[in-house]
Amino acid sequence: MEIMKKRSFWIAAAVTLACSLLGKYTALLPGAKLIGALVLSLLFGMVLQILPSIKQQAADGIGFISNKFLRLGIILLGFRLNLMDLTESGIKTIALAIVVVTFTIVLTYFLCRKLKVSKELAILAACGCGVCGAAAVMGVSPQVKSKKDDAVLAVAVVCILGTLFTLVEIALKPILGMTDVQLGIMNGASLHEIAHAVAAGGANGEIALNIALIMKLSRVLLLAPVAFIVGIWYQKSSSTSQEKQKLPIPWFMAGFLASSIAGSFLPIPVSVINQLVALAYIFLGMAMAALGLSVNFKVISERGGSVLFASFISSTLLLCLVVTASLLFF
Repeated sequence: MEIMKKRSFWIAAAVTLACSLLGKYTALLPGAKLIGALVLSLLFGMVLQILPSIKQQAADGIGFISNKFLRLGIILLGFRLNLMDLTESGIKTIALAIVVVTFTIVLTYFLCRKLKVSKELAILAACGCGVCGAAAVMGVSPQVKSKKDDAVLAVAVVCILGTLFTLVEIALKPILGMTDVQLGIMNGASLHEIAHAVAAGGANGEIALNIALIMKLSRVLLLAPVAFIVGIWYQKSSSTSQEKQKLPIPWFMAGFLASSIAGSFLPIPVSVINQLVALAYIFLGMAMAALGLSVNFKVISERGGSVLFASFISSTLLLCLVVTASLLFF
């Protein structure tokens, strides 16, 4: 590709790779596990803005990495989804995932719009809370042609609320009197990031952790159809009757599903799949760092309050829904 012949690409690649690796290893620390590698990579990219010369020299490469490396990372992330495990978990888990994702996206979007949040930012926050956090925000953002500031703000909201509700759910354990299976369902169905579900599930024991992961991955599986449906809806609702409408097909999501199928049904060693997933997070971390280098802090401070409040209300109601479903059906 022509961009790879430019010095700015290699500067951007080196800088974002450093942020991604730093995020990966920082996330191994006890206190940083709740934040997660992707958000940490974003934060390190934001910190690099104190060196404007780097941002200027890497400008062309930053745009390429935040776009193309994001897609590559999401495709590779599909190897983490074992469709056989999800099938064996039963129809109740898949059904709850569909209900949770639909409920959260619709409610969060509705509340955001009532609070005058822009359409694009409302969609990103809704999908981040409803599906799988930062990866969902990044996966849906091309479908709605969102600004980079919107994507960064939506990721920040998901991180803050996911961390908060992880602590809340751990504290609720002795009060709710749930079984380990019910706790795992609650963690996986209500928390935003995979890292949050793992943290809360792990605090509740091995059984809860395994159930939380299966429940959470059931929601991750819905990322592709959500991106497709949101893209179609956004295109139709944003186009005038005079404009020629083009069906927005997120082709990289087809790659995400293909890698899921390959990882589930082909005889690929577990060690290889683990390496592919690790590589996925490196690429996603680079994309997040590139976003961090592009963020406008003034925009975030001016627009963050309303979307955070709306997402907090929807996350609270989501937790109530999931607790009820866990007690009644699992």
